[in-house]
Amino acid sequence: MMSDTSCNLASLAEYVPTPGNPWNVNKIHHLYRRIAFGASKNEVLTALGTTPAALVDQLIDDALALNTTPAPAWALWNRDQFENAPLDTFEYRDLGKDQMITDLLQNKVRDRLTLFWSNHFVTEDQVYRSPAYQSQYYTLLQMHALGNFRDFLYDIGICNAMLVYLNGDENVRDRPNENYARELYELFTMGVDNGYTENDIQETSKALTGYVNTNNIPWGDILFDAGEFSNGTKTIFGQTGSWNYDDVINILFQERSSLVANFICGKLYTYFVSPTCNETIVSEMAQTFINNNYNIATVLRQLFKSEHFFNQEAIGAIIKSPCDLNLSFFNETSFSLPGGVNHIDFFRNTNRILGQEVLNPIDVEGWQGDEDWISPDLLLGRWESIRYIVGQAWSHNNAQFKDFMIGLPIGELGDGNLMTTTDDVVLVVRALTNYFFPRGIQDPVLFDELVGVFKTDSIPDNYFQDGTWTLDFIGVETQLVALLNYISEIPEFQLK
Repeated sequence: MMSDTSCNLASLAEYVPTPGNPWNVNKIHHLYRRIAFGASKNEVLTALGTTPAALVDQLIDDALALNTTPAPAWALWNRDQFENAPLDTFEYRDLGKDQMITDLLQNKVRDRLTLFWSNHFVTEDQVYRSPAYQSQYYTLLQMHALGNFRDFLYDIGICNAMLVYLNGDENVRDRPNENYARELYELFTMGVDNGYTENDIQETSKALTGYVNTNNIPWGDILFDAGEFSNGTKTIFGQTGSWNYDDVINILFQERSSLVANFICGKLYTYFVSPTCNETIVSEMAQTFINNNYNIATVLRQLFKSEHFFNQEAIGAIIKSPCDLNLSFFNETSFSLPGGVNHIDFFRNTNRILGQEVLNPIDVEGWQGDEDWISPDLLLGRWESIRYIVGQAWSHNNAQFKDFMIGLPIGELGDGNLMTTTDDVVLVVRALTNYFFPRGIQDPVLFDELVGVFKTDSIPDNYFQDGTWTLDFIGVETQLVALLNYISEIPEFQLK
């Protein structure tokens, strides 16, 4: 983790709105863009009428109550069954990724955490290849997303996808494979060179032997084979015994609980709050984590309700991932598109092209995020993806653009009344920029530029001065299209 150089000095005390620090559209979008994938206009308006703490509790409670996505019919198939089926394996794998995109769009907190954990407990589907393994792994991510981290860690280590990905299925008593043992400590629980030795890795790998038996069925369930288990004594973190997989997890949490809690809470912090880690806040989160038996939902409630999370320094501090960019924009506009579910293909393929293929991170360390998302060769694609959504929405129903503007919150960062028909073009643009930009637009030069874009060259300027133009003006829909296409390239739009 980075050193404590954050400018965000707010505490983990609960954020309670005040006249000087009001609950408004920007803070609501901030919460939804981090904890989910954006909020619709109706969700924003509903949120304005509740408290931040109540909204956080409701969102997390909804996530905890959500069942895992029903497994597909092929979730337990072996390779022969896939090879004899109508589709090829790549198509089945894409079906699984389509389902994840659908879930990300719909399931808010639970599947925001599912995506997060897929980039923590990384597997690459192109390595293990089995669509069934992918489906089983995905179900585990959903099931444990806000649950008990210790149980999560235990289950993920012996799931088929992880056993193949990190060579656990090759780990036998005569040839211990250290791959999973190393990543268990380095990537999944404590961090690089933090709290373990090479001897700990070697000894742990022996305790993890035996999960190798598929009954000679390619892509079959990988089971424990006692004959391939290393029965000898092992010394792990100073404890000696004939340890097995269960013992490894027990010893890890007995001997390294603080390191595990700090590492996991540090990853939660840098993902949900800021790339610059505040060690003091992380330490407090870690204590909450330990005190509550490593319950993920509990530490997230504390974080998302806090003054620290809603501090101005946290808002707009993270660069949107491809999923953030496209899925949040789609949810925030709630534009209807032609073709219905076919657009899931667009989101899956576009995110892949932009560097975020779901269920297939780039390597075992996962997507590093932030500035990696906006290299020069990716920026054009990010702009075009927003324009594609706008263009598809326009071709499907251009009237929805005007409908979107009517009813937007107005006032300082969106904490006032709702937009009705008006002849105040500045008011309209201010409401739109407050809605789409994490901190609104404070730069007067940039704001005037956006007002000019919204006015368009086709409408005489005097119309905006003498009351001829209002939100009922014929063609107002094209003005919003022009503005949305323009803001897709503005750097602040890339932030959340």
